[in-house]
Amino acid sequence: MILMIIIILGIIMIFAAFMAVYYKNLVSAILSAGVISLLASIIYVLLAAPDVAMTEAAIGSGLTTVVFLYAFNKIRKMKHEDPTIVKLKGDNDG
Repeated sequence: MILMIIIILGIIMIFAAFMAVYYKNLVSAILSAGVISLLASIIYVLLAAPDVAMTEAAIGSGLTTVVFLYAFNKIRKMKHEDPTIVKLKGDNDG
């Protein structure tokens, strides 16, 4: 039973990885990458590695996603202040 759950989560992780690569909206791609880490932490719990799961959830899924979103927001604000900055791919704000 646990093996089937791990296989299903692995398939969802592969799908989320493809979505992270193919999304045109960068925020959606960042969130897809965070979902991959979150699913990996669930797999680690199922494999009886709770310490690795907590680290992956906190750093991989939580902190990394927040840092990427913060950097993306900072770049977007810089672009609005200085119009000579190149338009970000997937940035639909103008």
